[in-house]
Amino acid sequence: MHGWIILDKPLGLGSTQAVAAVKRNLREAGYGKVKVGHGGTLDPLATGVLPIAIDEATKLCGRMLDASKVYDFTIKFGEETAGLDAEGEVVATSDIRPTMEQITKVVPTFTGTIEQIPPAYSAIKVDGKRAYDRARAGEAIEIAARQVTIYALSVSEPVREATMNEVTLSAHVSKGTYIRSLARDISHALGTVGHVTMLRRAKAGPFTLDQAISLDKLNEIGKGAPAKDIILPLEAGLVDIPALDLSPDAAKAIQQGRVLTGVATKDGLYWARDAEMRALALVEQIDGELKTVRGFNL
Repeated sequence: MHGWIILDKPLGLGSTQAVAAVKRNLREAGYGKVKVGHGGTLDPLATGVLPIAIDEATKLCGRMLDASKVYDFTIKFGEETAGLDAEGEVVATSDIRPTMEQITKVVPTFTGTIEQIPPAYSAIKVDGKRAYDRARAGEAIEIAARQVTIYALSVSEPVREATMNEVTLSAHVSKGTYIRSLARDISHALGTVGHVTMLRRAKAGPFTLDQAISLDKLNEIGKGAPAKDIILPLEAGLVDIPALDLSPDAAKAIQQGRVLTGVATKDGLYWARDAEMRALALVEQIDGELKTVRGFNL
């Protein structure tokens, strides 16, 4: 029971609740106690790809958190809310509505490495306390700007109307990017205000919506459906990096955590596998030395 369940997280469900649902279904299916973790928080008001790791795959959760993500999101112009989403009080309004021509001109200016101030309602710690706890307590919060990377940003469905009340965009972003902040900043650049009314994650690391299952499908496991039909192998979380085939002796050395030299490969990150195509470890070659980053006990 080592691998991934890719959940198409429904609206209103928190990431922690999703993990609990996986644990419950596996327990009800008779798999006993297993380690379960998620590969990147998805807000309750967001839907889409939530990678959930099982047993040895949980060792890759940190790598999944660092992976880039792809989101589809809708900005509604005219109102900015405290949380920059569909919940919370309205804190600013504007009668200005941008044209599609203005939107298509502004969107490219938000690609590349940009400075971004995270929302006040976020999990970032400010003086040792979560920002959203301080915000809910009515405290004035100052969060430092941070650098994030927007690899691609485009209008999903261009519409040639005189003015736009809302627009849907698609964004490929680095870790640490807040789509709510991106929506706020795009709105400001257009001379108005806005907030996110729809947020859907289409991709997280190597995982896409094509691999995702519904909550109903997940619940079928607890009712007796074969878990193997929906659990992806641990290696599915490694397909975006090259595999490194090792000899029996080298495979044994890696399993023992020893450093290897003389392996004919370029510097970089790999996943090592044995002659049976079994994942042994996440490894890194640096200056001719192959070191284990994470070992797997499969």
